[in-house]
Amino acid sequence: MALVTLEDYDTVAVLRMNNGVTNAIGPAMVEDLLFAFREIKDCYKGVVLAGGNKFFSIGLNLPELLTMGRSEMVAFWTRFEDTVLEIYGLPMPTACAIAGHAPAAGTILALTCDFRFIAAGRYLIGLNEIKLGLPVPYLATRMLRQVVSGHAAKVVEYEGELMMPEEAKIIGLVDEVLPVEEVEKRAIEKISKLPPQNLFGIKVMKQCRRDELRTQFLSERVSINEAFMDCWFHPSVQSLLKEASKTFWLQKMPEDKNA
Repeated sequence: MALVTLEDYDTVAVLRMNNGVTNAIGPAMVEDLLFAFREIKDCYKGVVLAGGNKFFSIGLNLPELLTMGRSEMVAFWTRFEDTVLEIYGLPMPTACAIAGHAPAAGTILALTCDFRFIAAGRYLIGLNEIKLGLPVPYLATRMLRQVVSGHAAKVVEYEGELMMPEEAKIIGLVDEVLPVEEVEKRAIEKISKLPPQNLFGIKVMKQCRRDELRTQFLSERVSINEAFMDCWFHPSVQSLLKEASKTFWLQKMPEDKNA
């Protein structure tokens, strides 16, 4: 579990992504996330997902994924979806502590959680897949539409613009905007202070929500993923992805004025 570390806060587990500065999501990160969340599900009152102080997660590891052929990419994508479903379906309250940028798949991970707390400042969050010619993935769009209005979701998905924290709060994508040093503390506090009598009801409600999404998704998973892969491997999209990957490790986000 080298890329995801467990920090014990009594009844709350903090699972921290620890894959360098960017916390890029590739096969190894997915396996560690999946293992970590499966391991702690019966051991804590709740869990907080955290990242770094520059990037919560930059999203998919494009340089690595672009070396994959279709069958290998399908295998990775299936495991990523399994991980999203695992976190989303945990039978306990979850919170996301976003103390850095969280574009694209970073936002997808944030959407798996019940509560999202983000640092104030020049940090970016949002689903910008359309900018690279990709659709917002099915699970992401379904989770997004559970937390923001239909109109807001359409704007997020169709325009693909990344948002500052206050913009994200206005549309309901995040719950609170806090000073960076308070983000994880608030996330832990939110979970730890939920009354014990609420936990069983939360578990039942989450199971109903999870089962509905899982049933709809799994019944159409093959066709949904075929369409996504057709987009991913389309020559024009591959060109955009390869161009983006050239500067992947050098991306300058708004606070990096002097980088």
